[in-house]
Amino acid sequence: MAQKILVFGGDGFCGWPTALHLSALGHEIAIVDNLSRRAIDAELGTSSLTPIAGSETRLDAWEEISGRRIAFHRLDIAEDYAGLRALLDTQRPDVIVHFAEQRAAPYSMKTPATKRYTVDNNIRATHNTLVALTDLGLDCHLVHLGTMGVYGYDGFNGEIPEGYLDVKIEEPDGSWSAHDIVFPTKPGSVYHMTKSMDHLMFQFYARNDRLRITDLHQGIVWGTQTPETQRDPRLINRFDYDGDYGTVLNRFVMQAAVGYPLTVHGSGGQTRAFINIQDTTRCVALAVANPPERGERVRIYNQVAESLRVRDLAALVAELTGASVAHVDNPRKEAAENRLQVSNAGFRSLGFHPILLRDRLLEETLDIARHYKERSRCETIPARSLWTPENRPGVVKTEAASA
Repeated sequence: MAQKILVFGGDGFCGWPTALHLSALGHEIAIVDNLSRRAIDAELGTSSLTPIAGSETRLDAWEEISGRRIAFHRLDIAEDYAGLRALLDTQRPDVIVHFAEQRAAPYSMKTPATKRYTVDNNIRATHNTLVALTDLGLDCHLVHLGTMGVYGYDGFNGEIPEGYLDVKIEEPDGSWSAHDIVFPTKPGSVYHMTKSMDHLMFQFYARNDRLRITDLHQGIVWGTQTPETQRDPRLINRFDYDGDYGTVLNRFVMQAAVGYPLTVHGSGGQTRAFINIQDTTRCVALAVANPPERGERVRIYNQVAESLRVRDLAALVAELTGASVAHVDNPRKEAAENRLQVSNAGFRSLGFHPILLRDRLLEETLDIARHYKERSRCETIPARSLWTPENRPGVVKTEAASA
């Protein structure tokens, strides 16, 4: 069934291909964005490796090739509550897909200013949305893109469930009572902390105001293109490779493309969850199509495909490209080694069959890095945002690609 959907942050890396995918499925889509991600590029002196078009050009191109119009509202939902409330009152959407948050952990740790901006933007954007929905009495399904980082990356050896733990508590009389509790959050950066706070706000508003909320705890996204963005060069998606916004995989493939060693932080024993950008769009569409009932607890899905250690990821890229691997000091404050087993039973029960790194890495991500490498600025690739002052990066040793 076609629905009216507002995509907050629909000009960004995940938001843009998701907006196109939902439009292609027949939904009525409008993007709400303040274009802050483009402004941050200018601030950092970098840009997407792929030449992304202006928002109007993109939207015109989509209408031209698909026959479907996506509306655009330039609005800062963190700053302009009155404008947000008026928009929701006028549009009366069936669904809001919320991507409108500063998404980079390194950027959130870069300076006092970026820490404050991340908290101010992310928390207010989410809370303003919840308040406006409550104030207007809208029975609107809110689908939020969260992060696996709310669970933390150390100290839990079992399989991470989807948001809730089943526990038993001993009562004073010696009997045991069963409860389900929200999985304890353990954020590893200011960015992850804001997602943890989102997580708690959702619990309150679902319980207190019966809002229908789905929170998607997503892994690291890899890949650039989707079937929709591939339909025209003007629709191409972002490819961030810099030390602040580039994911570990994008940094590796960019380093391989320009002939630079793959820089592994510390031992590389940090395990991370991954998902392809095409699967991001498909999972959001599945969440949109399967909303919780009013009064139901927050529905949480772990939006992941697989988990790999960083050093194993580097070895895979090295195997495919012939690149060497360099270990450098870790700028983050985190465990040197961790296990990460994650349940994704929710999406699998809805028919989700993920794309895996080994199956598609060379086909798309490496090809894009090589094709556009002349647009790269190599000095922006290293991760320079430090979690604490004592984290000083420096090369420790270099390994052959075959090691």
